Amino acid sequence: MAKLIVCLIGMPGAGKSTIADGLKTKGFEKITMGDAVRAEATKRKIEPTGANLGKLMLELREKNGQGAVAELIKDQIANSKSDVILIDGVRSIAEVDMLKKFGTVKILAIHASSDTRFKFLSDRGRSDAPADRQDFVKRDSREMGVGMSDSIALADETISNNNLTIPQLVDSAYNIIKGWIK
Repeated sequence: MAKLIVCLIGMPGAGKSTIADGLKTKGFEKITMGDAVRAEATKRKIEPTGANLGKLMLELREKNGQGAVAELIKDQIANSKSDVILIDGVRSIAEVDMLKKFGTVKILAIHASSDTRFKFLSDRGRSDAPADRQDFVKRDSREMGVGMSDSIALADETISNNNLTIPQLVDSAYNIIKGWIK
């Protein structure tokens, strides 16, 4: 069977990482696009703040095309032993198209309201968490600017994550992916 590459797409804080982490117990591999950008920032000795990572992501896309961040993870995909790979944080159709070189690609969009997402992002406490609501809105605009809304619109399936528990969210994703494996 060709690898099934599941692109988890959604605005920051929608629940993509929660799904990917929850599904690792099912034997799926998780590759995080943001980690690839953070690794690139480390290589370049750039502090991994939200603003810096956003600038770097835009610079990579400007220099190397809209699929540039997906290019950073191609070796991880090629070397993966898993039949199902979850790609956390795909943003553009160009990235989706690049990933099609490695297997069957499906898009799972995760949607959550801006209030829900702001709370999730603030609570998780990563270095790129929004400092305030204005910072959050700026980040959302940047994400939309790289084609996130097109990717969400073209999703094969969508999960609404406004009132779900973590087990409900993970189970919803697992049931959708199981259907794709058959």
